[in-house]
Amino acid sequence: MESLQIKNALISVFYKDGLEVLLDTLKSKNIGIYSTGGTAKFIESHGGKVNHVEDLTGYPSIFGGRVKTLHPAVFGGILYRRENDGDIAQAKEFNIPPIDLIVVDLYPFEETLKSGGTAAEIIEKIDIGGVSLIRAAAKNFASTCVICDKVDYSKVAELIQHNKLDISARKAFAAKAFKVTQAYDEMIGAYLAGEQEYTLRYGENPHQSAAFRGNMEDNFTRIQGKEISYNNLLDIEAAMALVGDYEPNAGATFAIIKHNNACGIATRPTVEESYDAALAADPVSAFGGIMICNKPIDIATAHKINDIFFEILLAPNFESGVEELFSKKAQRTLLKINSFKMSSKQKRTILNGTLIQDRDTLMETNTMFKPVTQLKPSTKQLEDLEFALKVVKHTKSNAIVLVKDNQLLASGTGQTSRVDALNQAIEKAKRFGFVLEGCVMASDAFFPFPDCVQIGAQEGVKVIVQPGGSVKDQLSIDEADKLGIAMVFTGNRHFKH
Repeated sequence: MESLQIKNALISVFYKDGLEVLLDTLKSKNIGIYSTGGTAKFIESHGGKVNHVEDLTGYPSIFGGRVKTLHPAVFGGILYRRENDGDIAQAKEFNIPPIDLIVVDLYPFEETLKSGGTAAEIIEKIDIGGVSLIRAAAKNFASTCVICDKVDYSKVAELIQHNKLDISARKAFAAKAFKVTQAYDEMIGAYLAGEQEYTLRYGENPHQSAAFRGNMEDNFTRIQGKEISYNNLLDIEAAMALVGDYEPNAGATFAIIKHNNACGIATRPTVEESYDAALAADPVSAFGGIMICNKPIDIATAHKINDIFFEILLAPNFESGVEELFSKKAQRTLLKINSFKMSSKQKRTILNGTLIQDRDTLMETNTMFKPVTQLKPSTKQLEDLEFALKVVKHTKSNAIVLVKDNQLLASGTGQTSRVDALNQAIEKAKRFGFVLEGCVMASDAFFPFPDCVQIGAQEGVKVIVQPGGSVKDQLSIDEADKLGIAMVFTGNRHFKH
């Protein structure tokens, strides 16, 4: 592929280290150089000849350096299409020289922010001309080459030296340039929106570094206790997403979260009753867990919670005496919930890219259920089914949840088969003394076979809610009719990976 023949380069960089090798190559190829300010002085000190941008534009650097390169003579030289007769004619008419290589980096916004710069200093490090030059050159990669990272100085010098700056190389540099400006703009946007970057103690494990970029205050305020960790944040999001699905007007909902899954959750008339019921589901796993309630924590409940070790307690408020009680143990963190609202999009880095999806905000009510068996659920059972669906929606797949009287009895989480998930839930419920007779069962995805219906019936399950959609749905329906179980379909799967 034909290499780009460079007549002129524009160089304007904040970081000069490593630039010498490129300057030597440009000099050896008799390539003209346009530059500004400190970069021009650096090039001249290295023995290079410089055409000053102000001589090209007819304007000096003005407004304290805010405007240097923003001029048609500069951007025209970058953007005009070398194969377009009209563009060529206009460039000649207005004496606009071609600028084929653009070497520009961006003001150190992030460094200034992290070093504790003043608001004025930070604002001054928002690059305008640099971003514009980079984007212009990247857009016109068919005729130009853009370099925006000092690590590429030697690479582009070698390509120029061996006449290998072809279209594929230029396109790759252009792609990198747009990613650089995108990340730069996101950082500035986060700063202006009041977001921060919090350095966390470490990631999932001590050997992994980690940070959180955002505004924690949108969702909660730390009242007391340790700084929030990486794993804490994952559990906090899981806790708030789960409890946020429960309407406070229906009662107090208390949940205990461990490794992103609920090990206990219940809805009761009072906070104390809901805590007792949530803890009963798995008092062993509750140790070191994340606790959350959608109602203010009263002092009576606080005394009970104080009997076990927990990492974090979240609630909309804490009544008189609660904060003082927990302040006696510094390892316990209290977070006041400001809002359950979260981003409508979820992002996850994967391989060399990013997965983006809508958050699963769908929540079926009993009016959306489709009864498929001869036996229909009672009003009370429908209420339990709604409760169970909310839990299973926020439980790692494959997931099965067993519920009775608005209380999680047990769940099977993250299993490779639905049967394993059900057996795990049954074993766990029995281990903590629950009688399963009369409970309801929720599944996050359909039953491909009737085996879960059979196992559930043997243990006393009376109603099942599942999405349906298997080609063998009828087998499960027939088995439920045979065993005297009611079953409803929702039509919606709730996988959580």
